[in-house]
Amino acid sequence: MSASSSDATEAQLSKGGPTLAIASLAAMATYLDSSVLFVAFPDITQSFTAATTSTLSWVLNAYTITFAALLIPAGKLADRVGSKQALLVGALIFTAASMVCGLSPSIEILIFARIIQGLGAAVLVPSSLALVLSAYPREKLPQVVAIWGAMGAFSAALGPSVGGVIVNGLGWRWIFFMNLPIGAVTLILGPRYLKESKNPEVRVPNLIGVALVAVAAGVMSFAIVNSDTAGWASATTLTIALIGVAILVLFVAHQKRTQAPTLDLDLFALTNFRWGIIAMFIYAISFGAMFFGSLLFMVEVWQWSILKAGFAIAPGPALVAILAAVFGKLALRVGQRPLILTGGVLLTVSAIYWLIALSFEPNYWVGFVPPFTIVAISIALIFPQVTSIAAQALPADRSGVGSAAIQSVRQFGQTFGVALTLAFVGNTSYARRELYGHFDQIWWTLAILGLLTTLCGVPMAVTKKD
Repeated sequence: MSASSSDATEAQLSKGGPTLAIASLAAMATYLDSSVLFVAFPDITQSFTAATTSTLSWVLNAYTITFAALLIPAGKLADRVGSKQALLVGALIFTAASMVCGLSPSIEILIFARIIQGLGAAVLVPSSLALVLSAYPREKLPQVVAIWGAMGAFSAALGPSVGGVIVNGLGWRWIFFMNLPIGAVTLILGPRYLKESKNPEVRVPNLIGVALVAVAAGVMSFAIVNSDTAGWASATTLTIALIGVAILVLFVAHQKRTQAPTLDLDLFALTNFRWGIIAMFIYAISFGAMFFGSLLFMVEVWQWSILKAGFAIAPGPALVAILAAVFGKLALRVGQRPLILTGGVLLTVSAIYWLIALSFEPNYWVGFVPPFTIVAISIALIFPQVTSIAAQALPADRSGVGSAAIQSVRQFGQTFGVALTLAFVGNTSYARRELYGHFDQIWWTLAILGLLTTLCGVPMAVTKKD
């Protein structure tokens, strides 16, 4: 590389720093909101004693379903109107809805505000990744996308410990109020430091396609979250799931015919994008199951408080945040594929360790810390690199919708993983000893998912720079 080209690259890296910081911060808030409410749920229940358990569950589910359902159409629109504008609009919606959540006088208003939060998150997340992709030279993307992806995993996993502290000290409403300063920073600094990226030639997606993908995603998400109460094999769950699949088939058929598709299906012809999407979905299932399963194990089997369990998990996210940047630099030298292969194997190793060493009586330092450390390494290897390898395969003018698809399957996968965990161990009638045995199903599932993630990495094209 010549001196002049090297100087140009360094200048671009310097200019990209604020974009990475603002985009990562904005995305962190949305992923934190996916997990932080786990610990706030009992407190919310006490505030709305007249509400039924099924109604209260929608405080959690309304956000998740809306987020997952609208990601893809929102990403397509971001490509058309501009990622900067989309991020700022999404941040404004998310922040305003967070304030309404914190001030909600009734459960109905709270659920409605959570739906609006999900809308804001769906607009914000794909545009934040698209801005990062456009702000850096292609050869640096493995490192910077690794940092962006790690922030999402870090914030989602940190949710219980942060939530526990806030709920214990200030009450559940401050779970939502903490989003306000993050939103303010984004809205103040974004207009100044973010550089617009858009393609006016991108067609506004056909509204029928938008409606079909949103409804299909919403219905299938509903089937997943409903399974923990109705049961996986119940007629209700299966019927809802089949309706979702049928709508998805209609969506695919419509996309092949329309001149203005919501999701460009030809993106799946790109090897790294296709296998990256599949790997992301599989690993996201394991992330949701591992993270929520670990929390439940400490609370239900070891009888720890949710606050203590949250702090016990907290070192893992911190390690992820540190290692993600290290592995991002490593990916520049060896490529992303070897890191993905290694991460999948490590997940399987950690699951086997849990099966062998995790005991009925608390043995945190022997039975939990070693495998959770291995899991943290696995997360730092998988999430950022899978995101990066899939995103780098995208054409520049379709980075928004492609990024949305990546994050959509991630959201679906995590939701599925939580539902799977509840299906295995969610029966509160189990005695502690019996419940302890049911957790083996989660650890075996993680072992299998780790191997499947590794297999997804095999056909990926090498990304190492010569």
